[in-house]
Amino acid sequence: GNCASIICQWSSGVVERLRNVSVPDVADSEVSCVVMESCILPCSFQGGTDVVIHWIQVTAGNLPVHSFYHNQDQLGHQDQRFRDRTSLFKDQISEGNTSLQLTGVKVQDQGRYKCHTSVIRGNKDSFINLKLDAPVDQVDLQQVDNRITCSSEGIYPEPELTWSTSPPSSLNLQHKTTKQKTEQLLYNIRSYLILSDSDLGYSCTVSTRRNRKRATLWRLCEYYLSVEFGSGAAEKPVQTGHQEPDPH
Repeated sequence: GNCASIICQWSSGVVERLRNVSVPDVADSEVSCVVMESCILPCSFQGGTDVVIHWIQVTAGNLPVHSFYHNQDQLGHQDQRFRDRTSLFKDQISEGNTSLQLTGVKVQDQGRYKCHTSVIRGNKDSFINLKLDAPVDQVDLQQVDNRITCSSEGIYPEPELTWSTSPPSSLNLQHKTTKQKTEQLLYNIRSYLILSDSDLGYSCTVSTRRNRKRATLWRLCEYYLSVEFGSGAAEKPVQTGHQEPDPH
């Protein structure tokens, strides 16, 4: 038949719901941030003058992240990996805000941090667990003859990749998937599948704990001009090699 291939792509975010539970002050704070973005590690004390602040990355071997005393930053002992990436909210320190802003966060920044604050009337240690994600940004599908290749890059933590058909079928989808870790500790994932029925749509879904994205290869023959998706909403077909914007 005189058929053409198109690729459609859409995504769905995973909504995180936090239970409203009371926790003691000694519990670690949990912070989730996205790789290469800015991140704020929260910390506070009762306020006062002549405050001493030390931020330490505990899990990496108590690395000095940022220090502040004598009313100014003290970065002489700062570990090199944090150079030019840390700052405090100096106009709010006297009011008790000792939160740390970390820019360009990397997977290596993940872990447990200690915020030590000291004033004349006493000391306080707070602990923050930083969890990082690099969401699935794009899923690429390519077809050569009867072989489809699905790939996605720059993901954290380790992603999962699954194949499916539209409509669902009992076909055993023979595929091979490989994962590669980059120097930045991000994951690239690739899988290929041999087409066994050209009348089906073949979908590749790449997912992590934060989000998932899916791309589908459709085989459209003459006069079949639109595609209906499971939601009932028609989406515009896209030529091979192009990608639809994510729906909101």
